[in-house]
Amino acid sequence: MADNHSHSHNHSHHHHGDLKGRNLFISILLNILITIAQVIGGIVSGSLALLSDALHNFSDVLSLIISYLANALSKRKASTSRTFGYKRAEIIAAFINASTLIIVAVLLIIEAIKRFQNPQEIESSLVIWLSILGIAANGLSVLLLKKDADKNMNMRSAYLHLLTDMMASVAVLIGGLLMKFYQIFWIDSVLTFAIAVYLIFVGYKLLIESTRVLMLFTPIDIPVIEIVEKVNNIEGVISIHHIHIWQLNENEVHLEAHVDFEKDIKLSEFDIVLNKIEEMLYYDYQINHINIQPEFQKCDEKDIIVQD
Repeated sequence: MADNHSHSHNHSHHHHGDLKGRNLFISILLNILITIAQVIGGIVSGSLALLSDALHNFSDVLSLIISYLANALSKRKASTSRTFGYKRAEIIAAFINASTLIIVAVLLIIEAIKRFQNPQEIESSLVIWLSILGIAANGLSVLLLKKDADKNMNMRSAYLHLLTDMMASVAVLIGGLLMKFYQIFWIDSVLTFAIAVYLIFVGYKLLIESTRVLMLFTPIDIPVIEIVEKVNNIEGVISIHHIHIWQLNENEVHLEAHVDFEKDIKLSEFDIVLNKIEEMLYYDYQINHINIQPEFQKCDEKDIIVQD
């Protein structure tokens, strides 16, 4: 069975990997600083909000370290034992981080309900100053990661952890101010609850996205039947069948399939047809790794999707 494996359209760009790593590293240091400050402040002031925020920040430090390691791994070269290299490391990191986002959110909701039923007096001045520190440090981290968050699932998972952290610090600040000037101690738990709900919302979306990639599902925006019709309309082709389409990571979409030909053509003629298929798949659907098995009067299943 002769496979013709084409990589002529491998346009996966290297998105400033070193810069991503540097920005993540700075964010890790900033979050370690906030976590330490908040633990000390929470113990001194008696603020449960600060301590839960510190827990949240600590989970951020862990998620950022996971993202940092995944980013470093994804740049490693492929080898005979790892022919794809570590290209999926960032997807796994996104999956882990999305899961932890949801777990942290559930813990925050439990904590918020407990605290709402039993509001406690808190040393609000310290809470205010530490929340301002949290907003500043997380805000800087958010700005550092924002650009790459749009293009990369791993960076998006780290970015979401930090963004929700910044929002939590804003909530702690509002709570601190209301406690200081109006003695409204229950506001703290209401704001925490609201942040946690938002956390579940964004975490769930990322969890579904990363799961789809890990499960080798066809990317949502790729219409398989439309592709089949277009290939079948190419002169000399009877049918394209036995199709697999999957996403390796953010930059690579792979397609493999069998193509049935009307005539027993030469390899050079097959290459002309292959070129047409590649051009169409790349420019219309951004599929950049194509592996076609040519066939002539071969007895195999001709269904579009075949369960291997």
